[in-house]
Amino acid sequence: MNKKAIILFSGGLDSTTCLAIAQSEGFDCYALSFSYGQKHSSELQAAKKIASHSDIKIHKIIVLDLGSFGGSALTDDNIEVPECSTGGIPVTYVPARNTVFFSVALAWAEVLEADVIFAGVNAVDYSGYPDCRPEYIKAFQRMADLATKAGIEGHGVKIKTPLIHLTKVEIIQKGHQLGVDYSQTVSCYQADENGAACGVCDSCQIRQKAFEKAKVNDPTRYQLN
Repeated sequence: MNKKAIILFSGGLDSTTCLAIAQSEGFDCYALSFSYGQKHSSELQAAKKIASHSDIKIHKIIVLDLGSFGGSALTDDNIEVPECSTGGIPVTYVPARNTVFFSVALAWAEVLEADVIFAGVNAVDYSGYPDCRPEYIKAFQRMADLATKAGIEGHGVKIKTPLIHLTKVEIIQKGHQLGVDYSQTVSCYQADENGAACGVCDSCQIRQKAFEKAKVNDPTRYQLN
């Protein structure tokens, strides 16, 4: 039997690269996506499409209502998505999102008896989110070891973040080597209903510059002005 891996799968560039890495390492992959109250569903639609064409055992979509709390430009209609970096932790940070996502993945991992949870968090070219840092991942791993039956028995799930120390350029180059079709991914914070990117938000700017520096053709579909 192959080892089992849960992939935190948003349909974005990083999580899709993580999926390719996990598959290249021989894992049976179980994708986990979230409809958490985000303003647009384009990224989630991308996740569905990519999953349907990938060798994934199961793709689960969990519905959460983080939008009822607000507090983020990604979930709160009263907060606009910024079109430039403002320094510090940006308003696109969704409070405790990764902690919630990891916790749900941990529950499914116990049921599946999964070996690994893969997450595409990155601490180099990223927006400054506190739950993307190595120290956060280390702390959550410790919590997972303490809080689960499998962890107490000595065979708890391991959290793998293969992109955490890579630049966005290196991530794209890695995915390109593995044959990732980035045209299917959505990274934009304010993509339209067809998944076309705005081209001006923080996430779009990071993605654009990375494709250019990686010398890989940028297949991103952009909105017509």
